[in-house]
Amino acid sequence: MDIVGFLKSQFICHLLICYIFIVSGLIINFIQLFTLILWPINKQLFRRINCRLAYCISSQMVMLLEWWSGTHCTLYTDPENYHKYGKENAIVILNHNFEIDFLCGWNFCERFGVLGSAKVLAKKELSYMPVIGWMWYFLEIVFCKRKWDEDRKTVMQKLLNLRDYPENFWFLIHCEGTRFTEQKHQISMQVAEAKGLPKLKYHLLPRTKGFAVTVQCLRNVVSAVYDSTLNFRNNENPTLLGVLNGKKYHADLYVRRIPLEEVPEDEQECSNWLYNLYQEKDAFQEVYYRTGTYPGVPIVPPRRPWTLLNWLFWALLLLYPLFKLLINMINSGSSLTLASFAFVIVMASVGVRWMIGVTEINKGSTYGNNDNKQKRK
Repeated sequence: MDIVGFLKSQFICHLLICYIFIVSGLIINFIQLFTLILWPINKQLFRRINCRLAYCISSQMVMLLEWWSGTHCTLYTDPENYHKYGKENAIVILNHNFEIDFLCGWNFCERFGVLGSAKVLAKKELSYMPVIGWMWYFLEIVFCKRKWDEDRKTVMQKLLNLRDYPENFWFLIHCEGTRFTEQKHQISMQVAEAKGLPKLKYHLLPRTKGFAVTVQCLRNVVSAVYDSTLNFRNNENPTLLGVLNGKKYHADLYVRRIPLEEVPEDEQECSNWLYNLYQEKDAFQEVYYRTGTYPGVPIVPPRRPWTLLNWLFWALLLLYPLFKLLINMINSGSSLTLASFAFVIVMASVGVRWMIGVTEINKGSTYGNNDNKQKRK
């Protein structure tokens, strides 16, 4: 196939994937809106239904990673803890170095059957994003404005609401607060030096307040902390656009299960514990860059078929009327109608590309830049 033909076929695939994701997502958001009538009647039923509906959206993203791009994910962990994954509530601490680290976190959730109920601590702006942001609203995701004086009460209340959640859930948290860049790392290490803390080479200084409050609110509900450190082989620099293009990556994820009883209850001691944890994570990354492997036994959890089956269901449901509409438009011979149809499809693609842009490192937030600069003044 020539280059022009390849680009055209890739563009068509992008359009179809974007169309299925956005249209199915908006349909599910619409259904979620109607589930609100269940909240005052049967809150737990509302939650169970929305876990399944949310899975229909988030699993499409995981499908792109697992089946479309064929990305290979290897888990390094203690075999004695492996059987516990997915059968208990947990706080998952993820490093924040790559554009698709959140997607690899979802992949970890999917392999152990907790993707639909997975929780995150997310910035407030994401709650306004169609499809994923609206899905998170119905999942009772904890949103914050990144102004702790304003966030503390809201975050605590949202976390306390999860104490009676009917499904096993993992609470995913990026304690660094923002994605790693060299500029943010330089500023972060200046803060570490000012606080008398050891410097980190591969991570930003963790922000401890959100983690400490999470542990405080979910103690006796969550069984363990899963310290998760992600990297990619052969110095790969994965992107969400690369996944959408079908590019295969090779991810290695090191997971340590730490019983929550080992995390101190006192807020200051909990903060010190987290600082020490990130020093250990830094050491694991150093070993990985030197040897190409993590401690623990390498295990490849089997792919489950549900992400692919869910996507095929929506593809069959939505592509047939799309193609039928397109054929009718072509037969009508109206240039204006065809142009309008093309405009709608392209705008759908632009919409997804905008959502992809949110994940790109070079377009990431300035949270780690401006906020730390203010602290040093």
